Amino acid sequence: MSRINTNVQSLIAQRVLGHNNFTLNKSLERLSTGFRINRGKDDPAGLIASENLRSDIRSINQAVSNAERADQVMNIAEGGLQEISSLLTELQGLLTAAGNKAGLSKSEKEANQLQVDSILQTIDRIAGATSFQGTKLLNGNFDYSASSIHAGVKEYKINGAKFEGSALEVDVIVTASAQQAGLFLSNAATSLDLGAGSSFVFEVGGALGSREFTFASSVTLSDVVSAINSFTDVTGVKATVSGTGIRLDSEQYGSDEFVSLKIVDDGGIGTASNIGIYSLTANNTALAATGSHTDFDATDAKNGIRDNGQNIGASVNGILATANGRTLRVNTDFLDVEMTLSAASAQTLGALGSRAFAITGGGADFQLASDVNIAGKVSIGIQDVAIRNLGREDLGYLDDLASGKQFNLVAGNNLSDAQKVVDAAIDRISRLRGRLGAFQKNTLGSTIRSLQITSENTQAAESAIRDTDFAKETAELTRSQILVSSATNILSLANQSPQSALQLLG
Repeated sequence: MSRINTNVQSLIAQRVLGHNNFTLNKSLERLSTGFRINRGKDDPAGLIASENLRSDIRSINQAVSNAERADQVMNIAEGGLQEISSLLTELQGLLTAAGNKAGLSKSEKEANQLQVDSILQTIDRIAGATSFQGTKLLNGNFDYSASSIHAGVKEYKINGAKFEGSALEVDVIVTASAQQAGLFLSNAATSLDLGAGSSFVFEVGGALGSREFTFASSVTLSDVVSAINSFTDVTGVKATVSGTGIRLDSEQYGSDEFVSLKIVDDGGIGTASNIGIYSLTANNTALAATGSHTDFDATDAKNGIRDNGQNIGASVNGILATANGRTLRVNTDFLDVEMTLSAASAQTLGALGSRAFAITGGGADFQLASDVNIAGKVSIGIQDVAIRNLGREDLGYLDDLASGKQFNLVAGNNLSDAQKVVDAAIDRISRLRGRLGAFQKNTLGSTIRSLQITSENTQAAESAIRDTDFAKETAELTRSQILVSSATNILSLANQSPQSALQLLG
């Protein structure tokens, strides 16, 4: 059958050629762009998945940049703290030198004090000058603010807190009382009544060391107490007169503290009535436990009797706190606080009972996850390290070592307490450096590595969906080129076939 008006073979060849041209153009587009999906119609579901993954990749890579920026901030803060630590070490040496009073002239003492003043001024200058892009790091700018502080909280330090809203309440309930170690020496009189020519010899020991004391008859209990207390810095034990006896207590609270008493020579009063060593009652340490009596000449007394202190037990926001003496701490992802309770609160079960204080803001916040929410945020507090804040509340602070202050080197008074203040300052700076170092190593370092791996895997998933498979696409290109060439030739033949109908016209 021959037709002229409708060339069906040509129409078929045109359709096939158009399809082959479309396939060829698609392969060329994919090979030139490198993407399998260039527009929604290429793969609607794949496009949606690819765009979601691209969004994740961008957020993850930005989180890595955030973590690296946070590490840079911590490096600058660490640099300032390192220099302060060196200055405090030098200050400690000056205090030790000042203790050599007989070997120092007045001019040397004054020269040393000039160095102390210079060190203190430099510490304050570093605290006020260490900054990142104009934001000061060591002046308390990144410290937390708190309100409604309970009277039973003597000191507190907020190392980290994450919360949404205006404030985070910190609730504390004391579940076990903090205790000093303690023993009671009953003498039944206000002075020693020994046998003729006898001496009362005993050894007092504590967490810092021990000391042996010897007393003759008729020595008053007040004199015995004075002698024991003159070595409190050596033993860690303090004594007080209580009625007709002497109470021995560890200077500090906690399970690391103890009081030991060893009777070397009872002076002939070992078995006298109401005389001996008593432990203190567990529920009320102001009273001696009558059932714990030990004679001075008993074997146990000669071998030594010992009592240990006890750490406070408490829960903070429902979390069991770790404790040391009257100091307790919780460290979680959302809350890291440390506080020291007053002696009365630390020894009262159920003390505080509710809010210790409320955290109202502050801290250095860093976004270390792709999702911007409280779970993806980390927060760390950096306290003010000015000299007025470094030291001990019960003794004083570094600014008390300046000229004219109570711990100045020229006067040379209270050098022991001055050294304790410097020790406390060194401890605080060291702990802050350790906390920042742990934050850099564990929180930031691990986060960066984890996010980088996540980014790699997410990019691999996105690539598998969207990128061109060049091996497959080049094969498809070759096939399309051949088919286009073939279809073009067939179209040419199909267009010529109607001419055969002219032969029928003669």
